[in-house]
Amino acid sequence: MLNFSILFDHWDLYLQGFGNTLKASLLSLLGSLLLGTLIAIFRIAPLRPLQWIGTVYVEFIRNIPLILVVFFFFVGLPAIGIRLDPFFAGTMGLTVYTASFIAETIRAGILAVPKGQTEAARSSGLTYVQTMRHVILPQAMKIVVPPMGNQFINLVKNSSVLGVIAGLDLMYFGDRISSDTLVTFDVYIFVGIFYLILTLPLSLAVGFLERRLARIR
Repeated sequence: MLNFSILFDHWDLYLQGFGNTLKASLLSLLGSLLLGTLIAIFRIAPLRPLQWIGTVYVEFIRNIPLILVVFFFFVGLPAIGIRLDPFFAGTMGLTVYTASFIAETIRAGILAVPKGQTEAARSSGLTYVQTMRHVILPQAMKIVVPPMGNQFINLVKNSSVLGVIAGLDLMYFGDRISSDTLVTFDVYIFVGIFYLILTLPLSLAVGFLERRLARIR
């Protein structure tokens, strides 16, 4: 039986962690979407240096643990005189890491758009950037909505890494409450419930969009 007094007695800490987790997730979501889109465009750009940059970024970041990326911002940058707040360092690491997966998702969506669309846009006088912005990306985004949604759900769950560097997220306050009360199971069950409050609506929204897009196609 769950000890709900743990939740009620530490409600303020749970809410603070929930708010910070939500804030980190939203900031990382926006940042990784912008950065991931840019990297995806680099990967299919006609200029080889841009392709090289995009490929190196994706292959390097995707194949190292998230915690190492976060430690780069939290521990590595201070070593060269650049100090970041733990919350900001964790959010930056989460953004950079997630962007590598989003880049591949968007690249797959771009490649799924018929090449004739690009050729028609370029022949009508649009530049490469204009073609991507006005013709290709809008179509690609519709294709990648379901897998993109899954990446965003993973992002929310991965935000728990902030707890490792005292990023004031749900896991951080869960650890703090557990340490103060010497209770483990109940504390982390409530932490999990708060994560479900964030991820379940996202999962339902992704399913709804997937069904809508399937009907449109």
